[in-house]
Amino acid sequence: MKTADLYIRVSTDEQADKGYSQRSQEEVLRKYCENNHIIVRQVIYEDHSAKTFNRPEWTKLLAFLRRYKNKCDLILFTKWDRFSRNAPDAYQMIATLKTLGVEPQAIEQPLDMSVPENKMMLAIYLTAPEIENDRRALNVFYGMRRAKKEGRWMATAPIGYVNRTQENGKKQIVPQQPQADIMKWVFKSISEGNYATEQIWKAARTKGLKCSKHTFWVAIRNPAYCGKIVIPQLKDEPSYTVDGLHEPLISEALFKGAQLALDNKRRIAKTKISVRPEIILRGLVKCSNCTRILTGSGSKGRKNYYYYYHCSTDCGYRQKAEDVHESLMGLLDQLTLHSCFAPLFKEVITDVFSNSLMEHTSNRCTYLEQIEKLNIRLQKARELLLNGDIDSQDYKLIKDEAEGKIADCQDILGKLGENNKRIAELKKALDDAIFNLTKLNLIYKNSSPEEKRQMVGSMFSEKFTFEELKHRTAILTDTYKIIYLINSELGGKKNGTKENISSLCHRVIPLGLEPRTPTLKVLCSTS
Repeated sequence: MKTADLYIRVSTDEQADKGYSQRSQEEVLRKYCENNHIIVRQVIYEDHSAKTFNRPEWTKLLAFLRRYKNKCDLILFTKWDRFSRNAPDAYQMIATLKTLGVEPQAIEQPLDMSVPENKMMLAIYLTAPEIENDRRALNVFYGMRRAKKEGRWMATAPIGYVNRTQENGKKQIVPQQPQADIMKWVFKSISEGNYATEQIWKAARTKGLKCSKHTFWVAIRNPAYCGKIVIPQLKDEPSYTVDGLHEPLISEALFKGAQLALDNKRRIAKTKISVRPEIILRGLVKCSNCTRILTGSGSKGRKNYYYYYHCSTDCGYRQKAEDVHESLMGLLDQLTLHSCFAPLFKEVITDVFSNSLMEHTSNRCTYLEQIEKLNIRLQKARELLLNGDIDSQDYKLIKDEAEGKIADCQDILGKLGENNKRIAELKKALDDAIFNLTKLNLIYKNSSPEEKRQMVGSMFSEKFTFEELKHRTAILTDTYKIIYLINSELGGKKNGTKENISSLCHRVIPLGLEPRTPTLKVLCSTS
């Protein structure tokens, strides 16, 4: 009697879960073996696609057949599409099974392989399912392309989005928090160009972003974040983008700015977000000899590590990190606004802002005068029209021109209003800002390494050397220049001292003869 292995394959996971197709196939195969006196050795259940033979259960069966060669005569299945849906692979597998002494056979489509003409029928049985698969795949492809052209996202949602099904049954992607806010921060940081992209990815991971580095790089190139869907090139149809139906996380301008930064079209020096607290100024200090940017590293001593800022070239420049940080703290102490000068600092800023608003007020009067003149011009044009001095066409031209200018002036006046509200908002914001400036050195000491780097970047308009830091000659931003000026010019004066009198006259006017002669004039000389 012949021995057979029963191979049962389903086409979808749903069939595998319900089990109807599997039970039906097994029942038919067992009845066939019973009627033809065939011994069933084992039953193999498979729920993978038949496009290839890279299937878990089939791989185990093939290994079993090779191990026990010539122990099995048949592999039975219901139809040839249960065996394979790929004709070339099927022919190769049939040849492999033949070398193992096994004959594959479909009980509902039986073929005698010893008859040459049956090979043509085998080709039909194998090719028909393959054609069906290809046609189904092609229909799905064009259906997905049509949906993309309508603005629908047809894949797994990118980072920051999640797939959702709407009430009408259509699927769409919607923002998912907090991932969406993190991706907004990512694109903004990339467009600014201040940090390396890998460092931005690491910082995003600490914020809670859940993705690999490869997925991150794919995401930041995806225009779906600005509401665009890419339609790939197909034959003679070029690639283009359409507006998506989903909600964009960022603006199109921000996305383009990030792409320019990624393409290195904007050459911006990129520093690291996260550094060791012992060398937080790495990348911000430059070499005094060759003007290159200093790096930092630690050197292991007998008991501890000692950190240095040093040049990566052969110039040999090297400074202790502790000395550099001490010089920076000395400068920070001088840049910290004295609390007694804080009201003056606030008053000066408020006064400058009020003066700028006064200028706007004068501009407001100018625009009001222009509106009044234009209204007078319209009134005169009406009188000329009524008197018959101009025709209706000339009046219409004058009216359209005047009304257009009046509308422009009114728009500008609307933007110049609410000055008192703006001054109140400024004073409220100044209170917090000036308080922080009076605690600048303490805030720096208690900040994280990343925050310290941001503070240093806001204080200095360009990178500095250790010597410039030590001698207080590093170039500061305008805000800190003013603070330094206020502290040095006003802080050095003692109570009760008078203003500088070096510009006053050093010669005393003579009193003249007795009686006093007020008509006598002696001019003071300042030379």
